[in-house]
Amino acid sequence: MAANNLVLTLASCAFFMALVAWVSYLKTRGEVDTRDGYFLAGRGLTGVFIAGSMLLTNLSAEQLIGLNGSAYGFNLSSMAWEVTAAFATICMALIFLPRYLAGAFTTLPEFLANRFDDGVRRMSVLLFMVGYGLVTIPSVLYSGSIAVLLLFDVPGLLNVTYSQGLVITIVAIGCIGAVYAIFGGLKAVAVSDTLNGVGLLIVGILVPVLGLIALGGGSFSEGLNTITTVNTEKLNAIGGPEDPTPFGTIFTGMIFANLFYWCTNQYVIQRTLGAKNLAEGQKGVLFSGFFKIMVPFMMMIPGVIAFHLYGEGLTSIDQAYPRLIRDVLPAYFSGFFLAVLLGAVFSSFNSLLNSAATLFCLDVYGPMKKTPPSDSEMVRVAKIASIVIALFSFVVAPLLQYAPDGLWQIIRIFTGFYNIPVVVIVIVGLFTRRVPALGAKIVIVFHVVTYGLAKFVFDDIVTMHFLHLYAVLFIIEVAIMLIVGRLMPRPEAWDYERRDLVDLTPWHFAMPVAFTLLSAVVFLYLLFSKVGLVGGVSDLFWALLTGLTAINALFWWRYLHTHKRTQTSET
Repeated sequence: MAANNLVLTLASCAFFMALVAWVSYLKTRGEVDTRDGYFLAGRGLTGVFIAGSMLLTNLSAEQLIGLNGSAYGFNLSSMAWEVTAAFATICMALIFLPRYLAGAFTTLPEFLANRFDDGVRRMSVLLFMVGYGLVTIPSVLYSGSIAVLLLFDVPGLLNVTYSQGLVITIVAIGCIGAVYAIFGGLKAVAVSDTLNGVGLLIVGILVPVLGLIALGGGSFSEGLNTITTVNTEKLNAIGGPEDPTPFGTIFTGMIFANLFYWCTNQYVIQRTLGAKNLAEGQKGVLFSGFFKIMVPFMMMIPGVIAFHLYGEGLTSIDQAYPRLIRDVLPAYFSGFFLAVLLGAVFSSFNSLLNSAATLFCLDVYGPMKKTPPSDSEMVRVAKIASIVIALFSFVVAPLLQYAPDGLWQIIRIFTGFYNIPVVVIVIVGLFTRRVPALGAKIVIVFHVVTYGLAKFVFDDIVTMHFLHLYAVLFIIEVAIMLIVGRLMPRPEAWDYERRDLVDLTPWHFAMPVAFTLLSAVVFLYLLFSKVGLVGGVSDLFWALLTGLTAINALFWWRYLHTHKRTQTSET
């Protein structure tokens, strides 16, 4: 990159980042000195900030690099991780969130302590902290760093080796990103996420447009025609057995992986626990589901474009998106892109730091104290915990460069150590009354040992896809808890005490919006299949699309008619 362009890039990037930081400061000034203010944004987040924060927390350089790399090297089958998450967001909005808010829980382990005992709370915190520290936080830092590294040739600029440049970039990004979480709490995270989310949407739309123009030799329509008529197997979302995400896994382990992420994962659900009321929380969660529907277009089609532009000439599939950005994005726009990219990395990183600190303070440090610590003490400890966790992640993140199967796959495999047992004990805990804490403890130990043996010791015998393994373990572990509940039930049926700190009136349009969201998922799978773009759009596609539209229109008409009649009868 030329010196003038580099200066312009860094200056414009600094301007956009400073603008986001200034707005975040204005929005959070004087609101992070209390426990609820720091950890739950004062229980005052609206749907816009919840949706924006959930979007940016979920979509980071990990997705930009990993999903586009998967599309470049294989096809669109890995879009299942993003698109089918819509079902999990519906479950969160309609089933889990009303129960969480009714109990006014601050963390998921707090709910588990209420439902089971402090032993289960400590075990769940251990699962989260190890998972965050060894996998999730380092992967966010690593993926963001390699994007910056490849786009701006950091080793060349600093005259260092690739590995040295990677470490320097990881530490620099981590230190800047940690500032939001350490000093601003959850509200600063949510506000900055929303602002950066707008930038991500702009970039997410602009990159495939510019890529198609480059592919078409200056013509957008020619580029679009190329990817829809040449090598259309790259647009296939119906993954086969050899693809990263076989289609069958959508109906097995992926359901539970997404339920864990969107309904029980502390760093995702924490912003919903800070909702102003149930209606705003449901709006935010469902709107984030619609953003997930856009992911294939923003974060996978560029990978397909890269395949058409570069063939199989890249040394790693994780280089597809950075190479495309470097080739198609105008120099004057690179500063804004860098700010958005870093904003996405900071979002996930500082959300994870904030949630890890929240778990440590409220579920480890607080319960250990004989007298309840003051709000100022809890905030101080949270800041120290954030610093320690950040430093640990700086050590682990560079090691991910040695992952042989690409970043995306290693993250998904290793999260299997803690996602399934958590979702099992939460679901059984919510929907049963007499299953004891012993059942949850057995499940946690059983899962960690069994999954580890299956994936790393007996992997030549247990050859099923890890997502199918998720489903098998889910069924076994639910059965374990129910059997324990039958043989050694709690003396008294459990029920949490409703605290109702916020208005629990549901959003009137939650049901029809959820139905339309599911319909959008069906549409995407029709579009990116042999019925749709793969091999040419068939007449059956148009017939199915017409039917899907008609069903939606009928559902909305009946709902609005019933809702209006109910309101009339009440008045």
